[in-house]
Amino acid sequence: MAKKILKNILKNETVFCVSLLLAVLSTFFVRPDETYLSYPDWRTIALLFCLMILVAGLRSKGVFTLLGHVLLRKAGSLRALSAVMVLLCFFSSMIITNDVTLLTFVPFTMLVFRMTGNEERIVKLVVLETIGANLGSMATPIGNPQNLYLYSVSKLTAGQFAGAVLPYAGLSLLLLVAAAFAGRDEPLMEVELGKRTEKESGRAGKRLAGDILPFLLLLVLCLLVVFRMLPYLPVLFCVAVAVMLLDLRLYLEVDYFLLFTFLFFFIFVGNMKRIPLVSEALVSAVEGRELLTGVLASQVMSNVPAAILLSGFTDRIQPLLTGVNLGGLGTLIASLASLISYKIVTREYPQSRGSFMKVFTFWNVLFLALLLLEALLLGGV
Repeated sequence: MAKKILKNILKNETVFCVSLLLAVLSTFFVRPDETYLSYPDWRTIALLFCLMILVAGLRSKGVFTLLGHVLLRKAGSLRALSAVMVLLCFFSSMIITNDVTLLTFVPFTMLVFRMTGNEERIVKLVVLETIGANLGSMATPIGNPQNLYLYSVSKLTAGQFAGAVLPYAGLSLLLLVAAAFAGRDEPLMEVELGKRTEKESGRAGKRLAGDILPFLLLLVLCLLVVFRMLPYLPVLFCVAVAVMLLDLRLYLEVDYFLLFTFLFFFIFVGNMKRIPLVSEALVSAVEGRELLTGVLASQVMSNVPAAILLSGFTDRIQPLLTGVNLGGLGTLIASLASLISYKIVTREYPQSRGSFMKVFTFWNVLFLALLLLEALLLGGV
């Protein structure tokens, strides 16, 4: 049993396992001492925990699926439906993070397209949704873990943050709309997702509003912490106690592997900074090339650990922020959120593994090339 659990962890939480290994190995070069306690950015870890558990609460109430149903009714053709689903992922990820967006809307997309009899479009659409979630999430400090971390540890102003990501988010939006509308179109078959009378819908809406209000209020507190208007410890306490009272099961929805991945990478980076030869070599490799280094490092270790590692060896956080966000495009592991889409689709359609990888690689490389060209024109590279 233990062997099976270990095998599953190694298979499904590879980045966590690598971070643990690196942290352990680094302790042989820098013996543990009291300085270790200063390595982690506890504010980022606390915020990640709070945001994950609050979004899980909102998701448990069906908020995001309801939103998808409402928008679906507005679509009159397959092109319009595809655009709605891609844009839903793009904008939702700005608030609920890229991984939660994909966990919520990829299964919903597969359900809808099966009902319309257009399953052959699922792979391309899910790939575009994945790109949309990864690129939309870069537009806000809470859209993804690397943004939350870099904004938290740096002294970036809101304007500097916007300057690093919004030009690319804007172009991404245009490219996604163009890609979603590409291909043949046809009228959308009537999709039945359940009927309610107006009176029942009104009652359900009021009940939902009452259910989600505590989570929304707590989310506002977290946003005030993100923008450095409140200290994180009192808000962490409020969230922890409130969730115990509201729904204790939400504690099981937190991605603790991600939290410990952050912790172990903090230990590894902290130790590397204390080894002069390693520190000097990494500073030399990163300085002045933050954007490209962020993109390249993300391709092999994913953009979250790349952000943690590289931020320890440069003061130029703005181009690094751009780099690790654009670096979420490219390989399947460049953004761990992409693995979510891959697992969901290939579990339902095992025969689609090869086609998924081809479609995924084509669109990711195309988007990455166009966004790097924009960075070159803007003088970021």
